[in-house]
Amino acid sequence: MNINSWVKIILDSLYDGVLIADSDYIVRYINPAYTRITQVEAEHILEKPLTDTRPGARLPYVIKSGKQLLGVPRKVGNVEYIVNMVPIMENGEIIGGISILNEVNDIYKLTEQLKQSTMTIKKLETRMKSIEKAKYVFGDIISVDKKSLDTKNLAIKIAEKGTNVLITGESGTGKELYAHSIHNGSKRQDGPFIAVNCATFDSSLLESELFGYEEGAFTGAKKGGKIGLFELANGGTLFLDEISEMNYGLQAKLLRVLQENTIRRIGGLSEISIDVRIIAATNRNLEKMIEENKFRRDLFYRIAIFPINIPPLRERKEDIKPLIDYFMNQIANELKRSINISEDVLKILYNYEWPGNIRELKNTIEFAANMTDDYNIRVDHLPKIIQAEGIKKNLIKLKPLEEVAKEAEIAEIKKAIYTYGDTVEGKKKVAKALGISLATLYNKLK
Repeated sequence: MNINSWVKIILDSLYDGVLIADSDYIVRYINPAYTRITQVEAEHILEKPLTDTRPGARLPYVIKSGKQLLGVPRKVGNVEYIVNMVPIMENGEIIGGISILNEVNDIYKLTEQLKQSTMTIKKLETRMKSIEKAKYVFGDIISVDKKSLDTKNLAIKIAEKGTNVLITGESGTGKELYAHSIHNGSKRQDGPFIAVNCATFDSSLLESELFGYEEGAFTGAKKGGKIGLFELANGGTLFLDEISEMNYGLQAKLLRVLQENTIRRIGGLSEISIDVRIIAATNRNLEKMIEENKFRRDLFYRIAIFPINIPPLRERKEDIKPLIDYFMNQIANELKRSINISEDVLKILYNYEWPGNIRELKNTIEFAANMTDDYNIRVDHLPKIIQAEGIKKNLIKLKPLEEVAKEAEIAEIKKAIYTYGDTVEGKKKVAKALGISLATLYNKLK
């Protein structure tokens, strides 16, 4: 099932009426609730101009002007309802408009109904945003070192198989990048890609996120219930990041889903069939967790049909320089100017152990670029911890204090001249700012 099918299912299931028209005011969609509220049959309005079928409709004004109209009261027979109308934008252009109708049984409940309608729109927007395509493809994975090339080629083969995948590796190695790429390299690439970090939810909240719930299932449950991530991922991929943090009891429920290909919402009575590929990721040793009774062995075998281990950056040194070049180009494009890095810095970065892997390397390059005055990255622009490691490995030689002081003087003088200018008048201001005589300044400039 593709994303468009899911959009229609969501809209069809809303209690509020929905009408969508294109930029020519032609009605392209109404849901069953719209027919119930307005008593207008689908064949009398679909694929026809709204200006002909619904005289006095305000949605054409919204589409033409780009201005939303909220809380517009309407009445058909004895049925009163309010309408919220907003334009639909794409790349800054208006491509249509949407009306959302709320039936009002008591006119004095108008304000409350308007709030509910606004919440419905926000809820719909949130859910629609979660139905996203994966962002990355295998071409985005920088692999030059043999180890990373072997890992990438294995992932490309696995992507085509369609079975569940377990991605392991230290933090910052690029597990999410691989998950996106595997989805986009599979037959499910046109389906939804839903990602959830299991470490960000407690067990009960994660269960409701994954399985959804029916109205009244528990205290605080939203009116109308909630669609779970398994249902949203139907026909596509569900990425369970940091699966090692999932509660042991919830692991049993996940195992049942993988065995039966069905889920049951919290508080629900019926089974819902699903077709979802699971890609799980963790930076922990699941086999050790199994021995400690913290992770289910049977679930491990279900998700680890094709395990992929991403080696840490320190074990694939040949990727470091291409990654540096990639991050440098990103920064240069943002700054719209060239940025350079010294060979001494490259040598230090190549020999550093990178406990934070690619994420740490990216942060280091961004930090160093921001520390420069002339967009030339030198050793003293690196984070102190990396400089310290360079000193330990004799990659950075300590300078005599006299030389350090001289370099500091030169840097300050250059900075002052850049500020005040290289004219005679500018140099007078430089001397005054630095607290030295003009003659001394000229001597130092020599």
